[in-house]
Amino acid sequence: MVTGRVQNPENMEKYEKIKVVGRGAFGIVHLCRRRTDGALVILKEIPVEQMTRDERLAAQNECQVLKLLNHPNIIEYYENFLEDKALMIAMEYAPGGTLADYIQKRCNSLLDEDTILHFFVQILLALYHVHNKLILHRDLKTQNILLDKHQMIVKIGDFGISKILVSKSKAYTVVGTPCYISPELCEGKPYNQKSDIWALGCVLYELASLKRAFEAANLPALVLKIMSGTFAPISDRYSPELRQLILNMLNLDPSKRPQLNEIMAHPICIRPLLNLYTDIGNVKMRRIEKPLSTVQTGPHGRPGGRLASTRTRGGLSGLTSTKMMHPLPLSSVYTWGSGISTPLRLPMLNTEVIQVSLGRTQKMGVTKSGRLITWEAPSVGSGEPTLPGAVEQLQPQFISRFLEGQSGVTIKSVSCGDLFTTCLTGMLLKIQNFPSRSQSIVVLELCDSG
Repeated sequence: MVTGRVQNPENMEKYEKIKVVGRGAFGIVHLCRRRTDGALVILKEIPVEQMTRDERLAAQNECQVLKLLNHPNIIEYYENFLEDKALMIAMEYAPGGTLADYIQKRCNSLLDEDTILHFFVQILLALYHVHNKLILHRDLKTQNILLDKHQMIVKIGDFGISKILVSKSKAYTVVGTPCYISPELCEGKPYNQKSDIWALGCVLYELASLKRAFEAANLPALVLKIMSGTFAPISDRYSPELRQLILNMLNLDPSKRPQLNEIMAHPICIRPLLNLYTDIGNVKMRRIEKPLSTVQTGPHGRPGGRLASTRTRGGLSGLTSTKMMHPLPLSSVYTWGSGISTPLRLPMLNTEVIQVSLGRTQKMGVTKSGRLITWEAPSVGSGEPTLPGAVEQLQPQFISRFLEGQSGVTIKSVSCGDLFTTCLTGMLLKIQNFPSRSQSIVVLELCDSG
């Protein structure tokens, strides 16, 4: 039997078919509505009666693979059942279409590097999850990478020809879409996860150039191109690091292609990876007009000047008079939690803070000029209103000061632990301890290898 579920006529009653959205080698893909909650789902219908043994194994394999995978960047598997001599696989619907469609609609208008990396790191995380389950995708391509309705979240799908590996064994079957197959596949050599790395390199190249790395009029010509490893360079508008990453993944020697964890540690991938996991939401702000008594008046007691909309660097908007413009803060830092019920703005010492870190006993920031600012333990007292629209209530008061004893060192970044703070400068020459009232500061300076 192909599926682990027994045939149940009531299974199909859960779904209302809407339309056919695709046809493939193994069957039909339906868009359906789940009757219990109205959610849109995909039902893949795979006829099993006239299947060959290999086709049945492939269908069974897809169910087995989908059950093993659980990741936000992989199409979610719901269930499978038999219906009228067909295997039905219910899975998540991605309404944003495929990444291939997204690229095609660009009409030669290149993506910016941040967008490319935003998509790429999500695919990277999904593939890392797949490989951790000892699974090869073996058909990674832009047509199998789907998008959510906002076209911001990518999800890998179509595991029909995936292969579950045993430990570090290598696969031999030649499968996959020709434009994305690796050189070792072309030669009929055994391969492992590094073939998926090659395909991932092809996907990254396609994001950067809006065309495939390897294309030809016929299969023999395509194989020759892949075997030679020659492809047109991407635009020089992109960083050298991005170009080098593509070259590394499209190395003809599988052993020289980077591992997925090495790619994730690549400098250009770190920031987009962090951005995926540091979006903690936002607070909706309201514009607040100052009371008329505080607005400068013109002749006959009418308000003088024109009220103009202004925006701070932190993105908070308000109203101010053009005749009585007050200097805006260079930056704003808010804190909440641990007894602070509403966001509280910290004092800034008339400086611009570019990075902050919070520990159990300390709050630290790095200024644009490379100085370390600290906000010390508050004393309880009545505070002023914090964010626009916030209710005035009792709030602790923090005291800000620059770190004492910092001279000749430019701080690049800071990280707070439970009882210590670590700072990173531009050059690893020495370790300094800066005394503080409540914690020690360790400064690591990284030296140039040259």
